[in-house]
Amino acid sequence: MGQYTATQRKNVRILLVGDAGVGKTSLILSLVSEEYPEEVPPRAEEITIPANVTPEQVPTSIVDFSAVEQTEEALAAEINKAHVVCIVYAVDDDDSLDRITSHWLPLVRAKCNPSLDGEGDAEAEAEGDTQCESVRKPIVLVGNKIDLIDYSTMDSVLAIMEDYPEIESCVECSAKTLHNISEMFYYAQKAVLHPTSPLYMMEEQELTSACKKSLVRIFKICDIDGDNLLNDYELNLFQRRCFNTPLQPQILDEVKVVIQKNVPDGIYNDAVTLKGFLFLHCLFIQRGRNETTWAVLRRFGYNDQLEMCQEYLRPPLKIPPGSSTELSHRGQQFLIAVFERYDRDGDGALSPEEHKMLFSTCPAAPWSYSTDIRKSCPINETTGWVTLHGWLCRWTLMTLIDVVKTTEYLAYLGFNVHENDSQLAAIHVTRERRIDLAKRQSSRSVYKCHVIGPKGSGKTGMCRGFLVEDMHKLIGKEFKTNVVHCINSVQVYGQEKHLILRDIDVRHALDPLQPQEVNCDVACLVFDSSNPRSFEYVARIYIKYYAESKIPVMIVGTKCDMDERRQDYLMQPAEFCEKYKLLPPHLFSLKTNKKELYTKLATMAAFPRFQAAWILFYKHSHLRQFGLMTEDPKLWWKAGLGVAAATMLGFIVLKTISAAGAHSR
Repeated sequence: MGQYTATQRKNVRILLVGDAGVGKTSLILSLVSEEYPEEVPPRAEEITIPANVTPEQVPTSIVDFSAVEQTEEALAAEINKAHVVCIVYAVDDDDSLDRITSHWLPLVRAKCNPSLDGEGDAEAEAEGDTQCESVRKPIVLVGNKIDLIDYSTMDSVLAIMEDYPEIESCVECSAKTLHNISEMFYYAQKAVLHPTSPLYMMEEQELTSACKKSLVRIFKICDIDGDNLLNDYELNLFQRRCFNTPLQPQILDEVKVVIQKNVPDGIYNDAVTLKGFLFLHCLFIQRGRNETTWAVLRRFGYNDQLEMCQEYLRPPLKIPPGSSTELSHRGQQFLIAVFERYDRDGDGALSPEEHKMLFSTCPAAPWSYSTDIRKSCPINETTGWVTLHGWLCRWTLMTLIDVVKTTEYLAYLGFNVHENDSQLAAIHVTRERRIDLAKRQSSRSVYKCHVIGPKGSGKTGMCRGFLVEDMHKLIGKEFKTNVVHCINSVQVYGQEKHLILRDIDVRHALDPLQPQEVNCDVACLVFDSSNPRSFEYVARIYIKYYAESKIPVMIVGTKCDMDERRQDYLMQPAEFCEKYKLLPPHLFSLKTNKKELYTKLATMAAFPRFQAAWILFYKHSHLRQFGLMTEDPKLWWKAGLGVAAATMLGFIVLKTISAAGAHSR
């Protein structure tokens, strides 16, 4: 996949404006022909310089303007289409210099922002580049005819730059002697590709707040050991990731000396502090090396507006119908490293403050600490804090139900930089479900179970019981938070799998279910065994949505510690299950504190076509005699191995009988 860097603009459009006779057209023709033209037309035709001959390797269009041949409307349209405007003046003509502030700069501002212009220009606005919204178009001031004088106008121009932040740079040149011609167009390119104004405030002589915020995030991501310092190892990694080259020890020492000299607390214990890091980038910009800071920002996903690029946050991911998304091994290892970095006290859990610090490189946390992650994943039951296991569970849940959000937050946390790859390396797309069904087993490691039943049936308690070691603690507890997913790991055939329980309410027996509420890896239909009217709900749901589907189904009767009531339905639950070839109802109670139900559900999801075989095994009393139908979850998966073996044996016997019959004929 390769490392991903936010892309810069794919082309540059430069517009030259200025008073008549200042030499705009001559500058363009001298650049193209590399010699001064003796005859100069009123206006040069638009030219495009190929990418391979420009310093920044970007195709560049150069556009001339002539008041003689073009109207003011045409000028407005060209200003809006241009990425940068070069205002040309003649260094030997003070009037052309004065007109920069009295005419040209106000004109460019007004045409870029029609609300500032008395007449506006709807057509130009429609044709213009979208960057021209209440924005200051980058401007380069160009003093031509430097060959005619023996002094400089730079002092006057620098004074203008202080009043107009959109002026990126200024240069004196000569179309006649070709002096600084290439540099002039390079500065114009640079003003578009590596603009100063998003990074630096000329008036205050410091970084913009957006630039500071971006660099602070970058500093935190590069601070691998979390000590708020960048040591030599971390600085070298930073250098390699941004510029694909190591930082030489001598250069590193020189950098530290410069920081120490200018910012006393910029170096601490021979490592760079955040203040030192920010100063270094401020120094780059002040010395005209914007491209260095922009290279860093783009490597970390920022666009020209210092916002995270959508392409960086959301790389295209193809998910075939019937496939699902899981964390890959690399994704899990990265998230483990992030957890351990912010688990400052090393207690194996994230406190609310540690959790907040962990997501300080993100716009916000992807979930609520108090009402989401602590209610949907395993936690440290003493402190109520999220354990490493619970942390990975919550990411596993998000990756299955909202993989786009996972890729976004992996980018915010620095996966692209640390792993030198796109976030897609952290995602595993499973094979299609139809292939799992054909092969009679699932290759997935994450299964989605929909727990469906009437309100008050005890399904929420059953879901929450999946997260705790001692279910007795949940007895009598009122579940107020609206958390619909619970996730934990279970063992299926000796392998760790994640099971996601989604709590789905059915308020009335005839209420329809949406397709996204029906489709899952295994369905768990829950009724209250102590309520005579509860089973009707799940019976109707099964007949309407699951009787003809290939989704494995288990019916669960909760509150089995209470008096079991006869159900007001055509059939009792056991009869219903026998008729529809389902496993007998599983009786569940928080008071029993038995968790074999979750293992059964995960096993049924892993082997979706073995339901008939499970029933066959259940009916044979000798299985109970040998302990295979006990409530011990460890033995439940052993029974599964027997089912698989028996099924394969059945195929072999069937083939043998068929072959024998064919031979006898």
